[in-house]
Amino acid sequence: MRVALAGFLHETNTFAPVPADLAAFRFGGGYVPMVRGAAMVAAFERVNLGMSGALRVAQELGWDTVPLLWAGAIPSAQVTRDAFEQIAGEIVQGLRAAGPLDGVFLDLHGAMVAEHLDDGEAELARRVRAVVGPDVPVAAALDLHGNISADFVSLVDVLVGFRTYPHVDMADTGAVAARLLHKMMTTGRRPAKAFRRMSYLVPIPFQTTDMAPARGLYAGLDAAGAQSTSLFMGFPAADIPDCGPSAVAFAATQAAADHAADTIAASYEAARAAFDNATYSAPEAVARAVALATGPGRGPVVIADTQDNPGAGGVSATTGMLRALIAADARNAAIGLIVDPQSARQAHAAGQGASARFRIGGHPGLPGDAPVDAEAVVETLSEGRLHATGPYYGGTRLDLGPSACLRIGGVRVVVTSRIAQMADREMFRFVGVRPEDQAILVVKSSTHFRADFAPVARAILVARAPGPMPFDPAELPFTRLRPGLRLSPCGPVFAALRATVARPDPGGLAAEVQYHHTDNQHGKSTC
Repeated sequence: MRVALAGFLHETNTFAPVPADLAAFRFGGGYVPMVRGAAMVAAFERVNLGMSGALRVAQELGWDTVPLLWAGAIPSAQVTRDAFEQIAGEIVQGLRAAGPLDGVFLDLHGAMVAEHLDDGEAELARRVRAVVGPDVPVAAALDLHGNISADFVSLVDVLVGFRTYPHVDMADTGAVAARLLHKMMTTGRRPAKAFRRMSYLVPIPFQTTDMAPARGLYAGLDAAGAQSTSLFMGFPAADIPDCGPSAVAFAATQAAADHAADTIAASYEAARAAFDNATYSAPEAVARAVALATGPGRGPVVIADTQDNPGAGGVSATTGMLRALIAADARNAAIGLIVDPQSARQAHAAGQGASARFRIGGHPGLPGDAPVDAEAVVETLSEGRLHATGPYYGGTRLDLGPSACLRIGGVRVVVTSRIAQMADREMFRFVGVRPEDQAILVVKSSTHFRADFAPVARAILVARAPGPMPFDPAELPFTRLRPGLRLSPCGPVFAALRATVARPDPGGLAAEVQYHHTDNQHGKSTC
């Protein structure tokens, strides 16, 4: 079977400050940097991405592969028109030049918004279909957080979403999609498909499949009785009509596909009241961590700085958690990553062991988030190249640029020049910080860190220090969602009237309260 393979991945936060240009895709930011043609085969060996699984299946089944292009960029604001058109254009041109094909495999995200397009995946699929025609099967592997549209589902023959968050099954998902593609190519039959939308958004940290209710929802997907089933939680920071959760099922008959999709949708709706957990302000999180660190158990207390998660459009530079650690005089604590090229350059100029005055981090777009002005010791220096071998990155090689570990009292700060989500223990080790030996670790991540940190953590806390990515989707200034979508499991329902209602600053001081679904903050009703 002759199969073309391509990838184009971006999770778009339409409220984020920085767009994804072509340079962002060339860099990757935790993804494999942009790669073309035959070089894709080597680039995806022993890496946890959908393309890796597809290429593995291609080798097993003896496909004649036509690798075209793979590009992925760290979540941010919209993909620029130039970047989208150049990448999509190169993929489409590659298909035109490929000659006769038996199938097409696409490694996508599902939540891409471009400056000129609400639905990047559907537009790419439309252009692919225009080249290969209606008879060549097209399969796609997608992220669990996809904001899936009916338009996109209609354009592909099968799609498969991740079933884990943290995403430790990305390569496995690509393999599943590739095997379904092979079945279509060899039998000539396409499965029936069914698509359902659900009614409420869930804060990103509560979507983790490490905890109920998401764990049970995903464990039950196969029981729905179809060839392939996917539950997409949706990426909530996207002000587009297709934002939100959905269920997709593929089966031998339309009745079976409809039954499976209805079963998944009903299970999701029934879980609404169960999506609940505690979060803390920055000072509360540090105080709780200090208390837990001196109690029974072993390993660090890990605090997720969820509102500055670069995996959701954060900048990985806000200082709320760092200030809280310093104010509490925390001992044996570490925080990372703080993306601050200026401080990294200053540390390298000063040299290892030097003491100097630094202005660390800070996000100018966030009111009150100034740099931390403090005397710090340069403990270690690094050029920023590391091999992230934990379950999430799965062997990806990162280049964070000139980096340093700065110590302020009992707090170590991992400062880098380039951005990536803190989701691997090696991202502390590369500057000499052994995460297992710390009492407290603060990570700029919402959930992916759990894959590598949970096995050594004494406890995990979710903090809502001020940041550009609000924990609660109800705090985002939406104007274009579909009417009737509930903005959190037990929160307000979006309607046209909400577009004119004043909102608190996203991630600002209003986030410095403990979150419970049963309160009446922002007009929330209880489940």
